[in-house]
Amino acid sequence: MKTIGMIGGMSWESSIEYYRIVNETVKERLGGLHSAKSVMYSVDFAEIETLQHEGRWEEATQAMIAAARHVEAGGAEFVIICTNTMHKMADEVEQAISIPLLHIADATAEAIKARGLEVTGLLGTKFTMQENFYRGRLVDRHGLKVLIPETEDREIVHGVIYNELVLGIINPESRNQYEAIIEKLIVAGAQGIILGGTEIGLLVKVGNSRVPLFDTTSIHAVNAVEFALSEP
Repeated sequence: MKTIGMIGGMSWESSIEYYRIVNETVKERLGGLHSAKSVMYSVDFAEIETLQHEGRWEEATQAMIAAARHVEAGGAEFVIICTNTMHKMADEVEQAISIPLLHIADATAEAIKARGLEVTGLLGTKFTMQENFYRGRLVDRHGLKVLIPETEDREIVHGVIYNELVLGIINPESRNQYEAIIEKLIVAGAQGIILGGTEIGLLVKVGNSRVPLFDTTSIHAVNAVEFALSEP
């Protein structure tokens, strides 16, 4: 079993889910008392959030590179960034270390294609929904068509993530808002919905959509286990 390196804390609410899913999946695959070999470096999300919203992406990139080097030095044999938004600098992080990086968008795209779907809606932070580092990768590398919410709806999705979900607040009214936004994407042609914020799965569940939901936290964590258990 390879040692998984996890860069967490963005937010720790979803990092808990990563750790849980990784270990539950290892136990399911190997049985008995097995658990994952892992190293996690958890950042202070208040610092990262400030850099994001002030557009200080170069400083954020250096923070992610430092975190990746910490997990590599701790014995990790590959690394996952336990958040969607900070894959904005995934290429720079991968170039700065000597171990592989498993990209959350690649894992998600493979799960979508395995279901035979071609058009998907994307929910996440404004950075994830609007910028090319994530949606562009799904389109250019994996041939998917990706729909995003209207401007006002993007503000709602983004606000719920930063004002509620990263603080552990699960608001039924926000769930209703997300359901309405999801329905608009379905009407626009989405065959599935990417929960492209690692906390969104805490709010939106299978019963909240009439098309498949792709929870990036679960997909990425399981993908990490599959890589950890794969042959060299």
